[in-house]
Amino acid sequence: MSNSVSKRPLLKPFSLLLLFLSSFLLLRLFLSSSATAKATATATASVFTSSVSETVPPPPLVRIRRTFRSYDDYVKLQLNKTLDSRLRRVWATRDWDRKVRVFTRFFSDLAAEGLLSNSSAALCIGARLGQEVAALRGLGVSGAVGMDLAPAPPLVVRGDFHRQPFPDASFDFEFSNVFDHALYPDRFAAEVERTLRPGGFAVLHVAVHRRGDKYSANDLLGGVDGLLALFNHSRLVRSRKVDAFGLDTEVVIQKLKH
Repeated sequence: MSNSVSKRPLLKPFSLLLLFLSSFLLLRLFLSSSATAKATATATASVFTSSVSETVPPPPLVRIRRTFRSYDDYVKLQLNKTLDSRLRRVWATRDWDRKVRVFTRFFSDLAAEGLLSNSSAALCIGARLGQEVAALRGLGVSGAVGMDLAPAPPLVVRGDFHRQPFPDASFDFEFSNVFDHALYPDRFAAEVERTLRPGGFAVLHVAVHRRGDKYSANDLLGGVDGLLALFNHSRLVRSRKVDAFGLDTEVVIQKLKH
């Protein structure tokens, strides 16, 4: 009896020690797990934040160079070049034959590809005095006509490429080398498609690797893809590098038949 009584005090401190050690180990394990979870959450948030901050909107395909107080101010700027008496004198004299020859070569190549024929109703957009119209008529395309803000009879009629003065599906063929002068490139493209007949062709000379002059209203940042993105009802036939009075790329598109 005395022996059993003497052993009980020894068991109680030992049990308390075991309980203390167990509690200590559980606490350490809990704190370690919490720290790991917090570090993982912080790392995940950091990666997510980094990916969001690095996501930037795509660059514009066509950049408009400047704003105008009104559309009339834009038209006046364009007419400053078209109606410049010195330039018109150059275009009508020493520049005339050279440009007609170059345009004749371009249009002859297009005719050889079957994109243009003598029976084509053809429109030259932004034709100024009409050298490209003269080239087409010289090749036998008698239905060729030019359009510009300032008319130049008998080759060029008055018209704005943002709202062409022609009915829907008027032309089999349209040519322009003034896309960079469009203040509203999407309207320019929409009007080309509106006035082209289904299956008709449009040929554009544009500046992809060069900047336009001070009268240019836009820069084509997306290259040929940036141009094609504006034409919702057409397909690309081909594009090629050219040397065309400061423009470097020729793009041929065809309006879809359906």
